[in-house]
Amino acid sequence: MGRLLALLEASSLFTATAAISLFWRRGIIVDWLDVATVLGQAFALSLCCIVAFYYNDLYDLRITRDFSAFASRLLQSFGVTFILLAVFYRVFPEARLADGAFVSSFLIIAGLLLPMRAVTYAAMRRRPFMERVLVLGNGSLARQILEEIEAQPHFRYEIVGVVPDAGADEPAFPYRTFGPLDQLAKIVEETRADRVVVALSERRGRLPMRALLECQARGLCIEDGVETYERLTGKVPLEWLAPSTVLFSDDLRKSSRYMHIARGVTMLASLVGLVAAAPVLAVIALAIKLDSRGPVLFVQDRIGRYGRPFRLLKFRTMLPGENRTSEWVRDNDARITRVGKWLRRFRLDELPQFVNILRGDMSLVGPRPHPASNFELFADRIPHYALRTRVRPGVTGWAQVRFGYANDLAEEIEKMRFDLFYIRHLSFWMDVHILFDTVKIVLFGRGSKAADAYRVDTLPKAVGQ
Repeated sequence: MGRLLALLEASSLFTATAAISLFWRRGIIVDWLDVATVLGQAFALSLCCIVAFYYNDLYDLRITRDFSAFASRLLQSFGVTFILLAVFYRVFPEARLADGAFVSSFLIIAGLLLPMRAVTYAAMRRRPFMERVLVLGNGSLARQILEEIEAQPHFRYEIVGVVPDAGADEPAFPYRTFGPLDQLAKIVEETRADRVVVALSERRGRLPMRALLECQARGLCIEDGVETYERLTGKVPLEWLAPSTVLFSDDLRKSSRYMHIARGVTMLASLVGLVAAAPVLAVIALAIKLDSRGPVLFVQDRIGRYGRPFRLLKFRTMLPGENRTSEWVRDNDARITRVGKWLRRFRLDELPQFVNILRGDMSLVGPRPHPASNFELFADRIPHYALRTRVRPGVTGWAQVRFGYANDLAEEIEKMRFDLFYIRHLSFWMDVHILFDTVKIVLFGRGSKAADAYRVDTLPKAVGQ
């Protein structure tokens, strides 16, 4: 939904800006070169707008869930747009819009976006545009699916009912309940459901297969609850994922083909990145030496692809410890240096890992590598942990941009949900998405403390990073 909205708004902004520019230049355009200039100006302005909107989360509908949230962020986005345009015009001064066209374009942009978004948010909640969903089950998986549907109205799902597990207590949520399961065909007809989500706690011998097949034959979408949860949250529900689903899945074989292609691109990008960032690397190294005692680089044994250890390089952000300490972020806050705080906030301490990429130890995108000292602990306590080593670890990753740093074993398990989702859905466009989000974190310092806002106390704490 967010991508479609971005495409629609980008095309609308380009068309409106081009029309305004042509209006202000009427009588001046003499050939196709002038037309190309106008179109280039319109493209530059609309591109700067869309980039600013993206980095202010206007296309993350989990954040801008309603019109008021969108309107409050739109003003900030225009401020970022002015900065981007100032940089662009500094590099390409001949592309500058005339003052009248520039002001008029922003008035038109605001006049377009506000009603477009108002209509979009209204349409998302209109019944004719909603897909009617019937959920089978009332266990923890079903409950989380229902909560996610309610929290994300842009998916345009309307919950029409719940069919509890056989013998289960009545659910404690405000939805109409139906049953028993063997009456599924009648329930689907009564609720006029468009989609049936199977989220039963126990399926063995309880699935009404004949009724489900008949529903599918009539054009209804029959979806496994695990897949629904993945699509809604961007992570894998480890506790409900059957080992056979992972073992016999074709996802990993597909990812192997992709990784062979991506490896060359990643190495080239890392080489270019090292050369381009050389002045920044030198400044950071000098700042670290002036700020605190100790070496410039932090070197640690980490677990790489296929469980092989390698020496990871980072800029040092902490004072050297006298004794062996915990590896969790919150247990080392007192040791973080002044320079280290800024490096961590903008993830600049990870830059030396371009060397690890050239060595073949890492990739640009992938699960963050864990310390070798934690491998056995995590392998014993985190479901499907071995799959994490199926791909090369990355400088940035899906779990890193969606969650942040982990502070205990429970949060490592939560990050594993995101990592496994990445491994199962590995693709070029997903890597691009992660890189764009990483740039957002680097530029605005967002996300580095995401885990601190998310506390899970169901598992014991672990010591020793």
